[in-house]
Amino acid sequence: MSVASAQALHSALPEAALWFWDADDRVYETSGATLLGHERPFENPFKADGRSLGTLPQALDTARADGRVLVLGMHGGAAENGEVQAMCELRGVAFTGSGSASSNLAFDKVAAKRFAAIFGVPIAAGIALADMEAALDEYGKLIAKPARDGSSYGLMFVNAKQDLVAVRNAAKVEDYVIEPFVAGIEATCAVLEQADGSVIALPPIEIVPAGGGFDYEAKYLAKSTQEICPGRFTPEVTAQLQDFAVRAHKALSCTGYSRSDFIVSANGLVYLETNTLPGLTKASLYPKALNAQGISFVEFLNGQIELGVARMKRSAIRGPANG
Repeated sequence: MSVASAQALHSALPEAALWFWDADDRVYETSGATLLGHERPFENPFKADGRSLGTLPQALDTARADGRVLVLGMHGGAAENGEVQAMCELRGVAFTGSGSASSNLAFDKVAAKRFAAIFGVPIAAGIALADMEAALDEYGKLIAKPARDGSSYGLMFVNAKQDLVAVRNAAKVEDYVIEPFVAGIEATCAVLEQADGSVIALPPIEIVPAGGGFDYEAKYLAKSTQEICPGRFTPEVTAQLQDFAVRAHKALSCTGYSRSDFIVSANGLVYLETNTLPGLTKASLYPKALNAQGISFVEFLNGQIELGVARMKRSAIRGPANG
C-alpha cells in the first residue's frame, strides 16, 4: 500500500486493520502508531511492526476466511494493473475501486486511449518509435512515457534529436507511448460512482507544476506545485472536462471511482490517461475534489466499501464463469 495514502485512510477509518504489502512480496500487519509516525513517506521506506500474514495469496486467503473488505491504497505495478484485483475476485474478497479487467485496461495507456476515443474523448496522435525523428521535425517537440506505469515515472521530453537516443534506449526495456507535445494547462477530473449506481464528475482541478514539468519530483516533493480546485476554467471547459472524464470512466468500465488527466490546449482538450486507484493522501487530488463537492472523506470511503461489497455479492450470484 502507499504509505501516505494509508496514513490518510487510517485517520478516516481508525478501527480498520492495517495490512502492508512489502517489497519482499509478503504482507504484514502494522500498528496505527507506527504508520502515522512514519515521516516523509514518499522518500523513506516503511517497515511494518506486526506479524507476517505470509505471501499476498496467503493473506488474501485469510481475508476471505475472515470475511474482510479490502480498502485498497496501493499504487503502481501489480497493485494497479489488475493482478491484485483478479486475486481478490478469484477468492470472492470484496475490495474498493475498479475490477481486474478495467484496471488492466486503464493501466495500458495505448489501450486506454483507444477505448476512450471510441467514447468520443479527444486523444493525441500516437507516434511509432521508428517515426520519432520525422515527427520531431513536424511537431517541434515530443513527449514519451512508459505505456504501463504512472505518468510521473520515466517521463521524457524530446526537444532535440539527441533526446531521441534516450527514448530509444528506454524503449528497449519497456514499451513507450510517444506523442506530440501539447502545450496547455494540466487538468484532472475525478469521477465518483454513487450508491444508486449513478456516476458523477467532481469539480476539475487545475495543476500548475513546479518548474513547468509534472514528473515525480514536481508532483510529490516540490512545494511550489499548485493544485487549484475548482480550476480556473470557463464554464464550457469545466463542463467538457467533466463530460470527458465520465466518458473515459465508462469507456474503461471503471467502478467506484477514477480520475482522468487532460491537457487544456488552445485547440481544445486532450486526454492523457485514467487512474483507477488515484492517491488518497491528505494532499492528493481526489480528496481535494471531494471536498470541493462537499463530500467528506469518511462518507466517500464508506460509500466505496458498500459498492465493493455489493459488486462481490453480484459476482457470487452470477458464479465464477461470469464473474
